[in-house]
Amino acid sequence: MYYVYILYSPSRDIYYKGFSEDVEKRLAYHINSKGKYTSGTEDWKIVYVQSFESKTLALIEEKRLKKLNRVSIEKLIHE
Repeated sequence: MYYVYILYSPSRDIYYKGFSEDVEKRLAYHINSKGKYTSGTEDWKIVYVQSFESKTLALIEEKRLKKLNRVSIEKLIHE
């Protein structure tokens, strides 16, 4: 199974969109990473997850999510 997810950091008030086969493991990576976008922030929370049988479909959805503006992301999360 493949997953597209959205993380939220209250301290930075930002969203991060990604793809993984293990969302919990990926969250731990983001919290402990030295990556440019997610480093230095330890309060990432999973706010959205969608599962896919196909890696291709998950990657297509991730690409679509990355193009959404904040209002659209928040609408998706709250649906």
